[in-house]
Order: sequence, then C-alpha cells, then structure tokens
Amino acid sequence: MSFISFGEYIEGTNYKVLDERIVRGSAGVMFLLGLIAFINGFVIRNYIVIPYISGILALSFMIAVFINPKFSPTVFIATVMVRKQSPLPIGAIQKKFAWSLGLILSSGIFVLSLFLLNDESYFDSVCLLCLVCLGLLFLETAFGICIGCKLYHLSVRLKLIAPPKEKPNCMGDACETNS
Repeated sequence: MSFISFGEYIEGTNYKVLDERIVRGSAGVMFLLGLIAFINGFVIRNYIVIPYISGILALSFMIAVFINPKFSPTVFIATVMVRKQSPLPIGAIQKKFAWSLGLILSSGIFVLSLFLLNDESYFDSVCLLCLVCLGLLFLETAFGICIGCKLYHLSVRLKLIAPPKEKPNCMGDACETNS
C-alpha cells in the first residue's frame, strides 16, 4: 500500500476501490458535525462554531483527496465504527471527484463563515451552502446516493472529463460509465 493513494487495488478488480461502509460512515460523521454547526449557527445564532467545524470538514476532505482517505479524521472514526462489518468495495475514482466537490463546498463555508463573524450579510450565503452540504451528506449517509458520483459520471458522458481506463462500480451498480 502506498502512503499517498486514493483507494487501493483488491483481488478481482482492475481499478482502485474504497469500502462503501466506511465512506457512508464518514459521511454520517460529517453530517452530524455539519448539523451541530448548522443548529449552532442558524438556530441559536452562535456563528463561532461554524468556522471550526467547516474547517475540520475541509481538512478531512483535503487529507482524503490529496494524501490518503485512511488518514482523514472522519474516515478514521468511521473505520473504527464499522470495523466488524465486511467490506463492500466500490470504485474510488468517482468518490475522489465527489470528495473534491465536498472540499470546495466545505472550504467555501469556512471562508464565508469567517466573514460572517464580523458581517451578518454573509448569513444567507453560508446558510445556503450549509444546507446544500447537509443535503448531500444526508443522501449519502441515509440512502447511499452520492450526487458527486452521479456528477462525475455525467461529466464523463458529456466528455467534460476523460473517461476512466476501467469502469469502476458504483453502490448497487447505480451508475454506468459509457464512453
């Protein structure tokens, strides 16, 4: 196993995979943290929590995308939580795309929330991004629906990005990449 890698090869596949159970668990941890930030910021109006939690989420995505998901704090927590479950391998390439979008969203929330601390005119922007993030995390956690993965496959079909050399599977074989 390489230190810097997104996914790993397992016997029987010719593409890198991640464990879907860990991915969903990580999304659940992120959803819980995001919900805590949302309630503190937009219900209680305690904005100071938002940059901390969005910063943690951005850092988690950054580590996962640029170094290795195994070192991401939320993935580590999820790994501990699902350690007794059998792995469920899914293609890693579409998850990397989805997590890159998560990195962009959480970084945007982080930056805007810093402005929000001094200027409440950023409230609507931060609130909207938080709701989008929570919605995406909820779909992933509750139903195994990865909107980022679907956007990845749509981008391949529209030839916006190059198709993968191998056709990695999606959860429940829900998406096909026809190049």
